[in-house]
Amino acid sequence: MARTVSEVAALTGITVRTLHHYDDIGLLRPADRSDAGYRLYEDQDLARLHEILVWRSFGFPLDEVRALLDDPAHDPLESLLAHRERLARQLGDLEAQVGALDRAIARVRAREPLGDGDLKALFGGFDPSSYEAEVEARWGDTEAFRESKRRTARYGRAEWEAIRAEADALNQRLAALLRAGADPASPEAREAAEAHRAHTDRWFYPVSPEIHLGLAELYVADPRFAATYDALEPGLAVWLRAAILVLHAPKPRRL
Repeated sequence: MARTVSEVAALTGITVRTLHHYDDIGLLRPADRSDAGYRLYEDQDLARLHEILVWRSFGFPLDEVRALLDDPAHDPLESLLAHRERLARQLGDLEAQVGALDRAIARVRAREPLGDGDLKALFGGFDPSSYEAEVEARWGDTEAFRESKRRTARYGRAEWEAIRAEADALNQRLAALLRAGADPASPEAREAAEAHRAHTDRWFYPVSPEIHLGLAELYVADPRFAATYDALEPGLAVWLRAAILVLHAPKPRRL
């Protein structure tokens, strides 16, 4: 029984846009098309979709799912073990961050000041002070740098904890969209890209479209930024850059 893309979406809960994306990247091509060119899915296509969703539920990126389904030499057990190692590392990082957060909470309750070491632990080992000289050398003469210095000088424990919580939620949102196969041009991706812009705009300095586009290029060009995003989900730096480019692309004129 052939089903249209809308029928498959209603049956499985997968969006039509996602099914189109799976077709575009060769992950799930429909068995046939109607005379009008509409996608038609057969039972074997639904069986493959089920396999895709199983692997995606484990958090596998789309390129690995395609390899698992299409490459006879690809070992599913080896992939599962490797992915488990990745998740275990992420779990260890999260546990360390939770411990740092608990210690910070205890110090806040005791009305003790939060030092640089606390901030480093709270941000997963990232030490902002280690980049101060480089940042000032590159952007010290900009209004954005001066505004960021003015704002952050006023921040206390509560503000830094709020920044961290918001940034973590935003990064998980971006990673989840990429894992789900969201197109960078999709409405969900554009909304997440705007949330990314708004986060920096709210906490550090005004972020115009031009500045946001510059940040997008930096995330890909600077290996340190790329590694940070790709540790959350492989390919996330490039995906985020694409979503930001779409967000600020010139709107076509209406005739």
